[in-house]
Amino acid sequence: MPQKTQLFNSLHLSESNMTKVKKYKGKIPNLTTDQMIEVDRLMMEDYHIELIQMMENAGRCLAILANQVFIKKNITKKTIIVLAGTGGNGGGAMVCARRLHSWGAKVKVFITAAADKMTPIPAHQLGILKRIGIPVLNGANIATEESPDLIIDGVIGYSIKGDPYGVPKDMIDWANNQKAPVLALDTPSGLGLTTGKVHNPTVKATATMTLALPKQGLFEKEAAKVIGDLYLGDISVPPSLYAEDSLKMDVSKTLFAESDIILVNEKSEPKKKKKAKKSNKSKKSKKSKNNNKSKKKKK
Repeated sequence: MPQKTQLFNSLHLSESNMTKVKKYKGKIPNLTTDQMIEVDRLMMEDYHIELIQMMENAGRCLAILANQVFIKKNITKKTIIVLAGTGGNGGGAMVCARRLHSWGAKVKVFITAAADKMTPIPAHQLGILKRIGIPVLNGANIATEESPDLIIDGVIGYSIKGDPYGVPKDMIDWANNQKAPVLALDTPSGLGLTTGKVHNPTVKATATMTLALPKQGLFEKEAAKVIGDLYLGDISVPPSLYAEDSLKMDVSKTLFAESDIILVNEKSEPKKKKKAKKSNKSKKSKKSKNNNKSKKKKK
Protein backbone atom coordinates (compact mmCIF):
# COMPACT_ATOMS: atom_id res chain seq x y z
CA MET A 1 0.00 0.00 0.00
CA PRO A 2 1.45 3.43 -0.94
CA GLN A 3 2.64 5.56 2.00
CA LYS A 4 0.18 8.40 1.22
CA THR A 5 -2.77 5.98 1.20
CA GLN A 6 -1.66 4.49 4.53
CA LEU A 7 -1.40 7.99 6.03
CA PHE A 8 -4.86 8.95 4.72
CA ASN A 9 -6.44 5.74 6.07
CA SER A 10 -4.84 6.15 9.50
CA LEU A 11 -5.95 9.78 9.71
CA HIS A 12 -9.48 8.87 8.57
CA LEU A 13 -9.67 6.03 11.12
CA SER A 14 -8.42 8.32 13.90
CA GLU A 15 -10.97 11.02 13.01
CA SER A 16 -13.89 8.55 12.84
CA ASN A 17 -12.93 7.09 16.23
CA MET A 18 -12.90 10.58 17.75
CA THR A 19 -16.53 11.10 16.76
CA LYS A 20 -17.80 7.88 18.38
CA VAL A 21 -19.35 8.47 21.80
CA LYS A 22 -17.39 6.62 24.48
CA LYS A 23 -17.61 6.00 28.20
CA TYR A 24 -14.75 7.56 30.19
CA LYS A 25 -13.58 5.36 33.06
CA GLY A 26 -11.42 7.89 34.91
CA LYS A 27 -12.39 10.56 37.42
CA ILE A 28 -13.90 13.74 35.94
CA PRO A 29 -13.79 16.93 38.09
CA ASN A 30 -16.76 19.29 38.05
CA LEU A 31 -17.13 23.08 38.00
CA THR A 32 -19.26 25.76 39.58
CA THR A 33 -20.81 28.40 37.33
CA ASP A 34 -18.22 30.95 38.53
CA GLN A 35 -15.41 28.57 37.63
CA MET A 36 -16.87 28.06 34.14
CA ILE A 37 -17.04 31.83 33.67
CA GLU A 38 -13.35 31.93 34.62
CA VAL A 39 -12.58 29.14 32.11
CA ASP A 40 -14.25 31.21 29.39
CA ARG A 41 -12.28 34.31 30.43
CA LEU A 42 -8.94 32.48 30.44
CA MET A 43 -9.69 30.89 27.07
CA MET A 44 -10.31 34.25 25.41
CA GLU A 45 -8.02 36.64 27.27
CA ASP A 46 -4.98 34.49 28.09
CA TYR A 47 -5.06 31.62 25.58
CA HIS A 48 -6.63 33.58 22.67
CA ILE A 49 -9.09 30.79 21.90
CA GLU A 50 -12.11 32.83 20.86
CA LEU A 51 -15.76 32.30 21.72
CA ILE A 52 -16.64 31.57 18.10
CA GLN A 53 -14.15 28.66 18.10
CA MET A 54 -15.57 27.21 21.33
CA MET A 55 -19.11 27.65 19.96
CA GLU A 56 -18.23 25.82 16.74
CA ASN A 57 -16.79 22.91 18.73
CA ALA A 58 -19.86 22.78 20.99
CA GLY A 59 -22.30 22.78 18.07
CA ARG A 60 -20.30 20.18 16.17
CA CYS A 61 -20.23 17.81 19.15
CA LEU A 62 -23.95 18.33 19.74
CA ALA A 63 -24.77 17.54 16.09
CA ILE A 64 -22.65 14.38 16.17
CA LEU A 65 -24.36 13.24 19.38
CA ALA A 66 -27.80 13.99 17.93
CA ASN A 67 -26.98 11.96 14.83
CA GLN A 68 -25.45 8.98 16.65
CA VAL A 69 -27.85 8.62 19.57
CA PHE A 70 -31.20 9.95 18.30
CA ILE A 71 -31.24 10.07 14.50
CA LYS A 72 -29.12 6.95 13.84
CA LYS A 73 -30.22 6.49 10.20
CA ASN A 74 -32.30 8.04 7.39
CA ILE A 75 -31.29 11.56 8.43
CA THR A 76 -32.84 13.06 5.28
CA LYS A 77 -36.26 11.94 6.52
CA LYS A 78 -35.88 13.43 10.00
CA THR A 79 -37.37 16.72 11.18
CA ILE A 80 -35.49 18.62 13.87
CA ILE A 81 -36.52 21.74 15.74
CA VAL A 82 -33.79 23.80 17.35
CA LEU A 83 -34.66 26.21 20.17
CA ALA A 84 -32.10 29.00 20.43
CA GLY A 85 -31.67 31.82 22.92
CA THR A 86 -29.71 35.06 22.60
CA GLY A 87 -26.45 33.98 24.27
CA GLY A 88 -23.73 31.37 23.91
CA ASN A 89 -26.08 28.40 24.29
CA GLY A 90 -28.25 29.71 21.49
CA GLY A 91 -25.18 30.20 19.31
CA GLY A 92 -24.01 26.63 19.90
CA ALA A 93 -27.50 25.32 19.10
CA MET A 94 -27.46 27.28 15.83
CA VAL A 95 -24.11 25.73 14.88
CA CYS A 96 -25.70 22.34 15.56
CA ALA A 97 -28.66 23.32 13.33
CA ARG A 98 -26.29 24.24 10.50
CA ARG A 99 -24.41 20.94 10.78
CA LEU A 100 -27.58 18.82 10.83
CA HIS A 101 -28.99 20.78 7.87
CA SER A 102 -25.75 20.18 5.93
CA TRP A 103 -26.07 16.45 6.62
CA GLY A 104 -29.56 16.42 5.09
CA ALA A 105 -31.95 16.79 8.03
CA LYS A 106 -35.06 18.99 7.79
CA VAL A 107 -34.23 21.69 10.34
CA LYS A 108 -36.21 24.64 11.68
CA VAL A 109 -34.84 27.11 14.22
CA PHE A 110 -37.02 29.02 16.69
CA ILE A 111 -35.35 32.00 18.38
CA THR A 112 -36.28 33.80 21.60
CA ALA A 113 -35.52 37.25 20.16
CA ALA A 114 -34.44 39.02 16.97
CA ALA A 115 -30.77 39.37 15.96
CA ASP A 116 -30.48 42.90 17.38
CA LYS A 117 -31.23 41.48 20.86
CA MET A 118 -28.52 38.81 20.60
CA THR A 119 -24.92 39.04 21.70
CA PRO A 120 -22.55 39.46 18.70
CA ILE A 121 -21.37 35.86 18.10
CA PRO A 122 -24.85 34.24 18.26
CA ALA A 123 -26.09 37.02 15.96
CA HIS A 124 -23.29 36.06 13.57
CA GLN A 125 -24.43 32.41 13.69
CA LEU A 126 -28.01 33.48 13.00
CA GLY A 127 -26.86 35.39 9.91
CA ILE A 128 -25.20 32.23 8.57
CA LEU A 129 -28.42 30.22 9.02
CA LYS A 130 -30.39 32.78 7.06
CA ARG A 131 -27.82 32.89 4.27
CA ILE A 132 -27.92 29.12 3.76
CA GLY A 133 -31.71 29.01 3.82
CA ILE A 134 -32.56 27.36 7.15
CA PRO A 135 -36.03 28.51 8.29
CA VAL A 136 -35.70 30.82 11.30
CA LEU A 137 -38.93 31.56 13.15
CA ASN A 138 -40.11 33.61 16.12
CA GLY A 139 -40.37 31.48 19.25
CA ALA A 140 -43.55 33.32 20.21
CA ASN A 141 -45.28 31.38 17.41
CA ILE A 142 -44.13 27.89 18.41
CA ALA A 143 -47.38 26.77 20.06
CA THR A 144 -48.90 25.45 16.81
CA GLU A 145 -45.74 23.68 15.61
CA GLU A 146 -46.08 19.92 15.15
CA SER A 147 -43.86 17.57 17.13
CA PRO A 148 -40.61 16.74 15.24
CA ASP A 149 -38.33 13.71 15.45
CA LEU A 150 -35.91 15.57 17.74
CA ILE A 151 -35.78 18.83 19.71
CA ILE A 152 -32.48 20.62 20.40
CA ASP A 153 -32.61 22.84 23.50
CA GLY A 154 -30.31 25.87 23.49
CA VAL A 155 -32.62 28.45 25.08
CA ILE A 156 -30.85 29.32 28.36
CA GLY A 157 -27.37 28.35 29.58
CA TYR A 158 -25.50 28.85 32.84
CA SER A 159 -26.51 32.52 33.04
CA ILE A 160 -30.01 31.77 34.40
CA LYS A 161 -31.02 34.08 37.26
CA GLY A 162 -34.61 33.01 38.00
CA ASP A 163 -37.70 31.39 36.55
CA PRO A 164 -37.88 31.65 32.74
CA TYR A 165 -40.61 33.97 31.47
CA GLY A 166 -41.96 35.36 28.20
CA VAL A 167 -40.91 33.66 24.95
CA PRO A 168 -38.24 31.42 26.58
CA LYS A 169 -40.91 30.09 28.96
CA ASP A 170 -43.30 29.43 26.06
CA MET A 171 -40.59 27.52 24.18
CA ILE A 172 -39.71 25.40 27.23
CA ASP A 173 -43.38 24.62 27.87
CA TRP A 174 -43.82 23.61 24.22
CA ALA A 175 -40.78 21.29 24.35
CA ASN A 176 -42.05 19.61 27.52
CA ASN A 177 -45.43 18.91 25.87
CA GLN A 178 -43.97 17.05 22.87
CA LYS A 179 -43.46 13.30 22.44
CA ALA A 180 -40.12 13.91 20.69
CA PRO A 181 -36.85 13.39 22.61
CA VAL A 182 -35.06 16.54 23.76
CA LEU A 183 -31.28 16.96 23.60
CA ALA A 184 -30.09 19.89 25.73
CA LEU A 185 -26.86 21.83 25.21
CA ASP A 186 -24.77 22.31 28.38
CA THR A 187 -27.87 22.26 30.62
CA PRO A 188 -31.61 21.79 30.30
CA SER A 189 -32.94 25.35 30.01
CA GLY A 190 -34.17 26.42 33.45
CA LEU A 191 -31.71 24.40 35.54
CA GLY A 192 -29.28 26.20 37.85
CA LEU A 193 -25.86 24.71 37.09
CA THR A 194 -24.28 25.45 40.47
CA THR A 195 -27.20 24.75 42.81
CA GLY A 196 -29.09 22.18 40.75
CA LYS A 197 -32.29 24.18 41.27
CA VAL A 198 -35.05 23.22 38.86
CA HIS A 199 -36.78 26.48 37.98
CA ASN A 200 -40.35 26.75 36.77
CA PRO A 201 -40.37 25.75 33.97
CA THR A 202 -37.27 23.67 33.16
CA VAL A 203 -36.77 21.56 30.05
CA LYS A 204 -37.16 17.84 30.79
CA ALA A 205 -34.33 16.56 28.64
CA THR A 206 -33.88 13.04 27.33
CA ALA A 207 -30.14 13.73 27.28
CA THR A 208 -27.85 16.65 28.10
CA MET A 209 -24.44 17.35 26.59
CA THR A 210 -22.55 19.64 28.95
CA LEU A 211 -19.33 21.37 27.85
CA ALA A 212 -15.67 21.31 28.90
CA LEU A 213 -16.30 19.77 32.34
CA PRO A 214 -19.54 18.76 34.09
CA LYS A 215 -21.11 21.42 36.29
CA GLN A 216 -21.85 20.79 39.99
CA GLY A 217 -25.60 21.35 39.69
CA LEU A 218 -25.97 18.45 37.25
CA PHE A 219 -25.23 15.99 40.07
CA GLU A 220 -27.80 17.35 42.52
CA LYS A 221 -30.71 15.04 43.33
CA GLU A 222 -33.34 17.43 41.98
CA ALA A 223 -31.46 17.87 38.69
CA ALA A 224 -31.52 14.12 38.00
CA LYS A 225 -35.20 14.44 37.11
CA VAL A 226 -34.51 16.72 34.12
CA ILE A 227 -31.05 16.02 32.65
CA GLY A 228 -31.58 12.49 31.26
CA ASP A 229 -28.39 10.79 30.07
CA LEU A 230 -25.38 13.04 30.69
CA TYR A 231 -22.67 13.52 28.05
CA LEU A 232 -19.60 15.75 27.96
CA GLY A 233 -18.40 17.59 24.83
CA ASP A 234 -14.87 18.82 24.11
CA ILE A 235 -14.69 22.54 23.27
CA SER A 236 -10.84 22.46 23.11
CA VAL A 237 -9.99 23.73 26.60
CA PRO A 238 -6.28 22.91 27.16
CA PRO A 239 -5.84 20.81 30.35
CA SER A 240 -3.09 23.24 31.43
CA LEU A 241 -5.69 26.02 31.66
CA TYR A 242 -7.41 24.29 34.58
CA ALA A 243 -4.13 24.35 36.51
CA GLU A 244 -3.98 28.19 36.42
CA ASP A 245 -3.86 29.92 39.83
CA SER A 246 -7.48 31.12 39.54
CA LEU A 247 -8.73 27.52 39.22
CA LYS A 248 -6.03 25.14 40.56
CA MET A 249 -7.71 22.03 39.16
CA ASP A 250 -6.15 18.76 38.07
CA VAL A 251 -7.69 17.57 34.80
CA SER A 252 -6.32 14.56 32.93
CA LYS A 253 -4.74 15.18 29.52
CA THR A 254 -6.40 11.97 28.33
CA LEU A 255 -9.97 13.10 29.11
CA PHE A 256 -10.84 13.53 25.42
CA ALA A 257 -7.99 11.44 24.01
CA GLU A 258 -10.30 8.75 22.59
CA SER A 259 -13.39 10.76 21.70
CA ASP A 260 -14.70 14.33 21.50
CA ILE A 261 -17.88 13.18 23.27
CA ILE A 262 -17.96 11.22 26.53
CA LEU A 263 -20.84 9.43 28.22
CA VAL A 264 -20.70 10.50 31.88
CA ASN A 265 -23.91 9.04 33.35
CA GLU A 266 -26.87 7.08 32.07
CA LYS A 267 -30.24 7.48 33.77
CA SER A 268 -31.10 4.54 36.04
CA GLU A 269 -34.50 3.47 34.69
CA PRO A 270 -33.23 0.54 32.57
CA LYS A 271 -31.48 -0.98 35.60
CA LYS A 272 -34.73 -0.91 37.56
CA LYS A 273 -36.47 -2.82 34.78
CA LYS A 274 -33.80 -5.52 34.87
CA LYS A 275 -34.34 -5.93 38.60
CA ALA A 276 -38.05 -6.32 37.99
CA LYS A 277 -37.38 -9.10 35.48
CA LYS A 278 -35.21 -10.91 38.00
CA SER A 279 -37.97 -10.70 40.62
CA ASN A 280 -40.41 -12.20 38.09
CA LYS A 281 -38.01 -15.10 37.54
CA SER A 282 -37.73 -15.67 41.28
CA LYS A 283 -41.54 -15.67 41.52
CA LYS A 284 -41.71 -18.31 38.77
CA SER A 285 -39.10 -20.48 40.51
CA LYS A 286 -41.02 -20.22 43.77
CA LYS A 287 -44.22 -21.29 41.98
CA SER A 288 -42.49 -24.28 40.38
CA LYS A 289 -41.09 -25.35 43.76
CA ASN A 290 -44.55 -25.10 45.31
CA ASN A 291 -46.03 -27.12 42.44
CA ASN A 292 -43.40 -29.82 42.90
CA LYS A 293 -44.17 -29.98 46.61
CA SER A 294 -47.91 -30.35 45.98
CA LYS A 295 -47.23 -33.12 43.43
CA LYS A 296 -45.13 -35.02 45.96
CA LYS A 297 -47.91 -34.74 48.57
CA LYS A 298 -50.45 -36.13 46.09
CA LYS A 299 -48.20 -39.12 45.41
